[in-house]
Amino acid sequence: MGIKTVKPITPGRRMATFADFSDLTKIRPESNLIVIKKKTGGRGSSGKITIRHRGGGSKRFVRKVDFLRDKFGIVGKVASLEYDPNRGARLALINYKDGEKRYIIAPIDLKVGDEVMSSKELIDLKVGNAMPLKNIPAGIAVHNVELVPGQGAKIARGAGNLVYVMGIEGRFAQLKMPSGEIRQVDKEGMCTVGQVSNPDKRHIKLGSAGRRRHMGIRPTVRGKVMNPNDHPHGGGEGAQPIGLKYPKTKWGKRALGVKTRKGGRSDRLIIKRRNDR
Repeated sequence: MGIKTVKPITPGRRMATFADFSDLTKIRPESNLIVIKKKTGGRGSSGKITIRHRGGGSKRFVRKVDFLRDKFGIVGKVASLEYDPNRGARLALINYKDGEKRYIIAPIDLKVGDEVMSSKELIDLKVGNAMPLKNIPAGIAVHNVELVPGQGAKIARGAGNLVYVMGIEGRFAQLKMPSGEIRQVDKEGMCTVGQVSNPDKRHIKLGSAGRRRHMGIRPTVRGKVMNPNDHPHGGGEGAQPIGLKYPKTKWGKRALGVKTRKGGRSDRLIIKRRNDR
């Protein structure tokens, strides 16, 4: 994917950059692999806002992406590379020999006409092939990694992401996460060889608030410009400091430098944290 600029006819377009979509080979998605994305406005099942600054945005279809890669031993051919409005990575449409079609997260260097396969046994370490972590040699980059075998991929699914296999020890594989954390994951979990496509996504500049609204993200207002009944930082005549020993959230909880990790059930699986020097 390349990044393009446009004529600076407005202040917003002067700073904006856009994807050129030169890597796509098909525009329309498969009709039987999409469902309408329902909008919630950030509200949960009780009708209360649980995620702030959500609402509006363009209409979208949700692509049914295969995160399980459970068609074992059946060769599939890449039919097209497609855009997904719900993620930064590209999707690859796979036509399997038994007639079924599925979407997978497209890795870098996967091209139309390439063949991919998923297997529980050791197969070629070719980009797009999926197999358990126990079959991956140390130093190989993978993505779409399962935390719990059979539950589908949870790790390294975003544009440009990858995880390095550091080695296998006992019933665990040691992985170096995108954050730099090194942790143990069940070696029976599936993963896909290669790096997720579209790494240039991080370099795109929106340039205007309107593009943000099209994405379904509403404006974020600072607490210090609110009233006292709306936020702990609010109140005062004119511009005021927050007037507290430490920043707080809208609900009065400490906001910065507070550990938010709960439970710690998987702490024993972390070998090196991302902030360790």
